[in-house]
Amino acid sequence: MAQKERDGRRPPGFLESTALGVLLRCWREGTFGEILEDWRWILTYTRRYKWAVACYVILGIASSSLSLVSAVASKYAIDIITGYQASKLAVMAAIMVSSSLASLALHSLISRVSTKISLYVSNDIQASVFDKILDADWLELSRYVNGDMLNRFNSDVNTVASNAISWLPSIVIGLYTFAATFCVILHYDRIMALIALASAPFLLLSSRYLLKRMRRHSREVKRLSSDLMSFEVEAFYNLDTIKSFGLMDRYGKGLRGQQEKFKKASLDYNLFSIKTEAALSLLGLAVQFTAFGYCLYLLWSGQIAYGTMTLFLSQSTKLSTTFNNLVSLVPSFLNSSVSAHRIRELVQLDKEPHIPDSSRLDAYARDGFEVRMEDLDFGYGGGPPVITDSAFRAGPGEIVALVGPSGEGKTTLIRLILGLVRPDRGRAYLRASNGLEVEMNAETRHLFSYVPQGNTILSGTIAENLRMVKEDATDRELQEALTLACAWDFVSRMPDGIHSSVGERGKGLSEGQAQRIAIARAILKDAPVLLLDEATSALDVATERQVLRNIIRHRPNKTCVVTTHRPSVLNLCQRVYRVMDGRVTELSEEESSRMAMEF
Repeated sequence: MAQKERDGRRPPGFLESTALGVLLRCWREGTFGEILEDWRWILTYTRRYKWAVACYVILGIASSSLSLVSAVASKYAIDIITGYQASKLAVMAAIMVSSSLASLALHSLISRVSTKISLYVSNDIQASVFDKILDADWLELSRYVNGDMLNRFNSDVNTVASNAISWLPSIVIGLYTFAATFCVILHYDRIMALIALASAPFLLLSSRYLLKRMRRHSREVKRLSSDLMSFEVEAFYNLDTIKSFGLMDRYGKGLRGQQEKFKKASLDYNLFSIKTEAALSLLGLAVQFTAFGYCLYLLWSGQIAYGTMTLFLSQSTKLSTTFNNLVSLVPSFLNSSVSAHRIRELVQLDKEPHIPDSSRLDAYARDGFEVRMEDLDFGYGGGPPVITDSAFRAGPGEIVALVGPSGEGKTTLIRLILGLVRPDRGRAYLRASNGLEVEMNAETRHLFSYVPQGNTILSGTIAENLRMVKEDATDRELQEALTLACAWDFVSRMPDGIHSSVGERGKGLSEGQAQRIAIARAILKDAPVLLLDEATSALDVATERQVLRNIIRHRPNKTCVVTTHRPSVLNLCQRVYRVMDGRVTELSEEESSRMAMEF
């Protein structure tokens, strides 16, 4: 009452200091609903394996029951030996051995079943998350760095998968074991049953503090783990740049700095866990010594036999351990919700728009398509406009260039054409030969062949890299695409030709060679629209011009859009657009010619 009068608040009650109190506090703070939503999401995967989970529970209960039978049988065996009733010893020994072996077999079977189900759930979640990521809105997805996504995709999924199967069965099995063990002790002695429960009040009272600290440590470790993975992914992806600028020492120090932060957080968590376990162990020892002293008193006073004393001691320890395990399921419940929430953030990202009517364009693919933009405004995520009041047009049989300084919006226009981002105002659409118009979206993307900036060659053979876009392509088709991309000359001289292996990001190839293979891959796809985003920057002028001539000569209905810093190919283009100061402006023939002459 004094505290209430002093600060106007009600002093915390018993429930507020318990594990239940943590959940009640979450309810008051509005986060309990989020936890339940996270677990509803987890249980959607659990329900797919409900019969396996039921089997898990039945096996667990059977194993626990057999363990109790073995303990009771051992009591009678000891009583028989100490009472010299050897005639019943064989029966008790047989019961004890058979129940122990059966319990061991069931335990092994449970481990096998839980591992298999956990792997199934993990694969299901990863496959589902992977599909959702691939179909997520580009702008939404760009908020996450690769390392953080990988950490969520692996570590958090594993956490959820293991608890999706084990958490509910563990509660059922734990409660059954606790109740059955307590009843066995209670059957023989009520005071002994109360002593065995002596650690319960302390655990309940301390659980709020322990769970709060544990959750905070867990979040910090997960965050720093994501930061460390992000640093590693970025460093390995840019290894050539790091070497070429002599940044090895800097990145080496950076890695050690990230490792130090992760190590400190992990060790803090470990130290907290050690202290917690030590405190619980000391409490357990105190209960055990008390139980042992009480058993000695009962034995000395002749109220129990040696077998009963052994049963009391073993089962009181088991009761305390089972209670500890049940309490420890609460942080497991909360940690799983943290991981599930992190995964759900990816799963619940907005999807890309899919316009079903887009399939109507496929019938006119042979005629080619006109790429159009009208009255277009666009800015990233509500930020300042990158493109304003702009228009663009490129038709079949044309090469249309986008020129302008770096960072002015050329790649943004390519993203608008691909439907990765959408205009804030105006239209970006495809027009078929019959006049059919469809806005750019995920369903129109298969009508494009895209060669982005940078090296996009994957580890494997050259043939495997090309067949990514057309799995059934013949060797002759591969050779034709390589020839059009001016790549066949050097590929044919390689030891195994198209079956020669290259490393990740085209290791073993020059930048120009990698670019020509990437262009060959786009040609092989034979989509109506070809987008080259600085895709010829590593080629010499003569090769660059020859590649573009080959494409138009051998693929006459293809619409080709080229972004470039170099004006060397402008006299091959039907139209040239300058991207500068947020505007896309079509240049006159005189301006285009003058730019080409300047090179």
